[in-house]
Amino acid sequence: MSQEQQTNETKKHPHPHTEHPAPKKSSKGFVIALVVLVLVGGTFGGTKYIHGLHHEETDDAQIEANISPVIPRIAGYVMEVRVKDNQRVKKGDTLIVLDNRTEQIQVMQAEAALQAAKSNNTVAQAMTTASRATIATYEANVQTSDAQIEAAKVTLTRATQDYNRYANLIKDHSVTQQQFEQADAAKQSAERQLQVLTDQKNAANRQTSAASSQSNATAQQVSVTNATIQQRQADLENAKLSLSYTVVTAAEDGLVSKVNVQVGQYLQAGQSLFSIVLDESPWVVGNFKETQLSKMRVGQKVTVHVDAFPGHDFEAKLSSFSPATGARFALLPPDNASGNFVKVVQRLPIKIEFTGNDPLVKDMRPGMNVDIDVHID
Repeated sequence: MSQEQQTNETKKHPHPHTEHPAPKKSSKGFVIALVVLVLVGGTFGGTKYIHGLHHEETDDAQIEANISPVIPRIAGYVMEVRVKDNQRVKKGDTLIVLDNRTEQIQVMQAEAALQAAKSNNTVAQAMTTASRATIATYEANVQTSDAQIEAAKVTLTRATQDYNRYANLIKDHSVTQQQFEQADAAKQSAERQLQVLTDQKNAANRQTSAASSQSNATAQQVSVTNATIQQRQADLENAKLSLSYTVVTAAEDGLVSKVNVQVGQYLQAGQSLFSIVLDESPWVVGNFKETQLSKMRVGQKVTVHVDAFPGHDFEAKLSSFSPATGARFALLPPDNASGNFVKVVQRLPIKIEFTGNDPLVKDMRPGMNVDIDVHID
């Protein structure tokens, strides 16, 4: 075999000892990669472990805000819709106008009834005044009769004394028969005068009693008419209140949701139309597992990450804990007393309030997803 053939054979089948360096390089790279992975994994795991000792996190959280429903207080047909979807409104702004013709008629009827009640009250008061004047007249007549009766009693006493004196003198014929008869006539005249005056007094007393009864009746009528006036006044105020309800206004400042109302639509009292998301500061509700609550306390610092604002940290604090888990407030809460029991970790809603004056808070909307990091130290 020539030298050239040996050289070619050597290229085709290299010596076995020349293949060992390649595996050594591969083993060294694997070791280095393994060491790097262990270091990175250990560093990451240690960092997460240390972080977990001082923090509690959850991504089961959303932005919340106060939402005011728009509800008409009376039934009626829609005449105007003065707002659009997502429109900003101020407190007292008109949202919907209902047909108010029926309510206006009710106001007019209530005003007429009130005027009639006031007229009846005026007549009753006039009658009461007249009855009191009549009573005063009758009482004056009674007083006059009393004075006349007293004078008649004096006259009767003197006539009786003269009669008795003349009766004794007539026996001795000291006076004439004519004088005696005159004394007797004077006595009878005084008695009749006293009787007449007594009858007049009794009549005046009866008139006074009748007038007093009539006055009491008219006074009661005045009380009734006063009560009627108050009732009619209340009816008028109720009619005006119903009229005011035909204009549906915004209860607070905020943003209007989707408006599902059309002109001509008939609305029922108490029907929910749409909502207004109030301009008050939003907050966060985070649902933490019950196993995360042991070190969480009200007032702890919270860092909030909103998906809509990536990379931005919002400062907040833990405000309050829900009195029960979310499952307790479900439409059909679980009943572990029936069927097979499977233990499920429950979540407790926790309210978190923003503490900084971050302007981005105003751009948040209820329902946005957030991540919560509670500093439990």
